[in-house]
Amino acid sequence: MADDTLLPEDIVALARRVVEENAAAGRTVALAESCTGGLVAAALTEIAGSSAVLDRSFVTYSNEAKIAELDVSSDIIEAFGAVSIACVWAMAKGALAASEADVAVAISGIAGPGGGTEEKPVGTVVFAKAERDAEGDPMAERKQFGDTSRSEVRRQATLCALELLLP
Repeated sequence: MADDTLLPEDIVALARRVVEENAAAGRTVALAESCTGGLVAAALTEIAGSSAVLDRSFVTYSNEAKIAELDVSSDIIEAFGAVSIACVWAMAKGALAASEADVAVAISGIAGPGGGTEEKPVGTVVFAKAERDAEGDPMAERKQFGDTSRSEVRRQATLCALELLLP
């Protein structure tokens, strides 16, 4: 960890790039986090000047929170699950709708040690990025970080989400 931060240096360095590059581009961001539990927002707020970039963050750990706070359809969760491209895309769109941000990134996954299935093993994390007034297909991806440790899955997911926030 860096001497003056709570988080590992690789996360802080990437968060600094996100803040600097989005500030230079005049862009604000919002987050919709599940398995990362606010780590992406914590990383951004480690950086002085982040208030010019971070509009808000939603930690919607439960399915009920995703539905209530981000307007994710219960049908999506029932059909595809919370760890699905459909769910994170709805989370990202919901974060945009509930904010003034220019871009939103959503994260949901199975950090472990339990909770995995054959179809969605521990270490499965899905991401989506939505941009205000953007046309075309959503940017979304599913990653498999492996059944390492809960903290490592969350660390890798945080790094991926920060990369998605770069302009």
